[in-house]
Amino acid sequence: MDRILIKGGRPLHGEIPIRGAKNAALPLMTAGLLTDERLVLSNVPLLADLHTMGELLAQHGVAMEPGDGGRTLSIGGRITNTLAPYDIVRKMRASILVLGPLLARCREAKVSLPGGCAIGARPVDLHLKGLEQMGAEIRLEGGYVHAAVPQGLRGADIVFPFVSVGATENLLMAATLAQGRSVLANAAREPEITDLADCLVAMGARIEGIGTDQLVVEGVASLHGAAHPIVPDRIETGTYACAAGIAGGAVTLLGARLDHMAALAVALAEAGVEVSETAGGLLVRRLNGLHGTDMKTEPYPGFPTDMQAQFMSLMSVAEGAAMITETIFENRFMHAPELNRMGARINVHGSSAIVRGVRALQGAPVMATDLRASVSLVLAGLAAQGETIVNRVYHLDRGYESVERKLGACGAEIERI
Repeated sequence: MDRILIKGGRPLHGEIPIRGAKNAALPLMTAGLLTDERLVLSNVPLLADLHTMGELLAQHGVAMEPGDGGRTLSIGGRITNTLAPYDIVRKMRASILVLGPLLARCREAKVSLPGGCAIGARPVDLHLKGLEQMGAEIRLEGGYVHAAVPQGLRGADIVFPFVSVGATENLLMAATLAQGRSVLANAAREPEITDLADCLVAMGARIEGIGTDQLVVEGVASLHGAAHPIVPDRIETGTYACAAGIAGGAVTLLGARLDHMAALAVALAEAGVEVSETAGGLLVRRLNGLHGTDMKTEPYPGFPTDMQAQFMSLMSVAEGAAMITETIFENRFMHAPELNRMGARINVHGSSAIVRGVRALQGAPVMATDLRASVSLVLAGLAAQGETIVNRVYHLDRGYESVERKLGACGAEIERI
């Protein structure tokens, strides 16, 4: 099994290209189920999760044709099977996003309950209740969601009791082909959802309120093919911004967008890391030193939960103390004990963690527990004295493309072993 070996203490200088967002690419791929025509995506990241989604879509009869070295992906074909089996779905939680499109197109679906990172319950109740409001008959049996809507989906007014990115995406796609008008209130506003909505409009969907917390969808009889560039990955952007902060130096993030990471940029500035727009992307540099900064995760446009672990690594070597509060997932501090193995001083109290900065971390063997935790340990290794070995990096490969190559090109001493 692959591991990442890091010898810390080297500042970063150079350029890092930011690819399309994983969290945008996955729902965009499932949007290919909404039409028999070709959906062509560009700025595609080369990630394990996208390969898994490709396997799942192939199971439904939809073919993937990569181009430009894998940077474009042509998706299309008739749906021949409405079963999403456990063996594929267990690998990735985003697999549940085939449910809405399959019901909209085929009026039936059998989808395994999903797997993915063990960072909290993340129930699919909101997906199922919303589809029931749109006329679907749903039962859970043998670990599968059995759904049918013999007369076709119909528009409905759906109010989410709390913000859910996945449920917003699933129901938005389903609503595009439902009969009549749907209103999704208290919808998630993440840039990845805006990206999905823009793609659906290019495919012929009628959607109003894009970018707001209320999406109004007038169902249409069918959608057609389109070409769509995937939005740059704001989490990859934030991760490498934290890398520049924890290691020191200055890094240009090519293709990155500041408007998608405003809350993180504010927190980084308070911590002593400057993020500024430049030609072709963002320039990130650490100023005079790192300072403890409190942070709380919130739905977009707040601080993203997917950046909490990386920010905790940054705070572990900052002067003073920081309070980090996690409000999205109840089990997302599993990286804290691993950081403590490297000499960090982190105390977890329920949904909050107190991080007291130390002068230096010490290299150690550590184990990744989920996708974002894995990269937080890589960041810690950049700042640690001696060698750090990160185990179970298959988590890392789900969401980050060639971390060792990108950081190595900027001067980090890092390799895959």
